[in-house]
Amino acid sequence: MSEHHTHTSKEHGHGEHASMSKGKIWKVFFILLFITVIEFIIALWAIPGDHMSQSVGNYVYIFLTLLKAFYIVAYFMHLKYEKLGLQLSLTVSFVFIIYFIVLMLIEGGYLHLHMPRV
Repeated sequence: MSEHHTHTSKEHGHGEHASMSKGKIWKVFFILLFITVIEFIIALWAIPGDHMSQSVGNYVYIFLTLLKAFYIVAYFMHLKYEKLGLQLSLTVSFVFIIYFIVLMLIEGGYLHLHMPRV
């Protein structure tokens, strides 16, 4: 009458998350801190001091921000430990959303410039 149900980490799919140790969390934290310091140097010293042009600084800043977003999503939101199908579906969806936002911004500017004023 007394059945014992043992729950293993394999049944719940949490066994893979065990690799997110305290050392890994600190490593990701210091990577994010380093990227943030680089962003501050670009924003507060390199661009205002004319060591880097505004357009190059913007591209580097956007790249570093996307790199930080990757680390946050991959490690702290545990996407790195999910199955490949979920990773690809989220990534493709994200790329299409960004593409459509950029497309709408470009087209919106085009219509504003080329519409006859009434």
